[in-house]
Amino acid sequence: MPTRTENDYLGSMQIPANALYGIHSVRAKENFPDTTPFHVEWYQAMGLVKQACYTTYAEMVQALRDEKLIADSKSFIPNKVIDALIVAAGQVHEGKYYDNFIIPAIQGGAGTSINMNVNEIIANAALIQLGHKPGDYSIIDPIEQANIYQSTNDTVPTALRVAVVRLLTQLEELINNTRQAVENIEKAHRNSLRIGYTQLQAAVPSSYGQLFSTYSEALSRDWWRVSKCFERIKVVNLGGGAIGTAVGTPRYFVMEVVKHLQQLTGFPFTRSENLNDATVNLDSFVEVHAILKAHAVNIEKMASDIRLLASDITGNAISIPKRQVGSSIMPGKVNPVIPEFAVSIAHRVYTNDILISNLAGQGTLDLNAYLPTIGHAIIDSLKLLIAANQTLARHLLNEIEIDPEKSASQLMFNPSITTALLPAIGFNKAAMLAKEMRSKKIDIVTANKNLNLITEKKLLELIKPNNLLKLGFSFRDIID
Repeated sequence: MPTRTENDYLGSMQIPANALYGIHSVRAKENFPDTTPFHVEWYQAMGLVKQACYTTYAEMVQALRDEKLIADSKSFIPNKVIDALIVAAGQVHEGKYYDNFIIPAIQGGAGTSINMNVNEIIANAALIQLGHKPGDYSIIDPIEQANIYQSTNDTVPTALRVAVVRLLTQLEELINNTRQAVENIEKAHRNSLRIGYTQLQAAVPSSYGQLFSTYSEALSRDWWRVSKCFERIKVVNLGGGAIGTAVGTPRYFVMEVVKHLQQLTGFPFTRSENLNDATVNLDSFVEVHAILKAHAVNIEKMASDIRLLASDITGNAISIPKRQVGSSIMPGKVNPVIPEFAVSIAHRVYTNDILISNLAGQGTLDLNAYLPTIGHAIIDSLKLLIAANQTLARHLLNEIEIDPEKSASQLMFNPSITTALLPAIGFNKAAMLAKEMRSKKIDIVTANKNLNLITEKKLLELIKPNNLLKLGFSFRDIID
């Protein structure tokens, strides 16, 4: 395989001649022998951030010319090179050249390897545009030109925020879709009776509408909380340089670069009023991920409940879609794979939450070296929750079937229904009725005929769905 020689101050290496990555990327790949792929969403966002930087640079140079502050442009990057860098960065934003991004997700170095791999890809792609070969860094250098007025410590976290905002936008919409699917079940089965359970024991009469309303309310809170995440994530440190002091960066660049990021993304990103704070402190990611964790909790609760209610153990008044064959040895077995998928995702999110919290606390003095792992974890959680919501709505909630007659019959034979008679006959008589039902395996009407504790007319009135499901009771309800 033909190679080219590249150098850095540590020495030289042979790089495949046509590769768009270079010596910095190869050293990192050797140092971090992990196979966890770097999220393409973050890679694409890096292209967008670089585009904003090059566009700001070009605008700055033009402004200097217009003000006649520079007589010639020899001290600045030629227009054709900046134009080629802008195009190459746009291609990275589109996901092009991702196969040349060879850095794994788990790494050391605070993200320097991410930045340099992208710089090398952009520089070499720009070189090819201008008719040169990859590695001809006398024309376009990955640091001198592709990294102009940038630092790993402002471009990489800014790109992470861009990626997170985009994924949050998807998640927000999908949570609302899940909530709508739940609400449809709630409305359709508002008066479908069921046994309410506490501690897995039959407790009181309830309805599927009431149960699914609890999921709907929880998902509404999730949607609201996720919508508020944008306020935290939109604050960036782009232009702040290595630690937020913007040393070596033109003031024009600092003041204008975020404006171009806004224009390119369509999101209202803002420059932090304290660039040092925005560089070192990652508590905003901790806060946002805590909201993702809360959503994961609500997903797990709902998915676990549906799995239980649809199980053979509970009598199958709920039926969930049969999505795939469940066993290689047990014919006819179909497993609740969608709820299990959702529960597995929730626990992955919980794990990520601990990781993010712990590593955010490891920020030392003016920088947090663990941004790559923190970023990987938060994007991982977002993508997993997006997947969970997609499949819950499409493959579970929209196809759930509930048998109201079967469920109501189960309630009438279950001693828990006697709770509804407490205001009319008191606890002790209700307990006698419950014992009669349980011992003889008969419904409440038959048990009451045996014991004659309340008139049948009044009993039938009290156990009507509208009486069982209304909030509290009126004393008129219990007077014969």
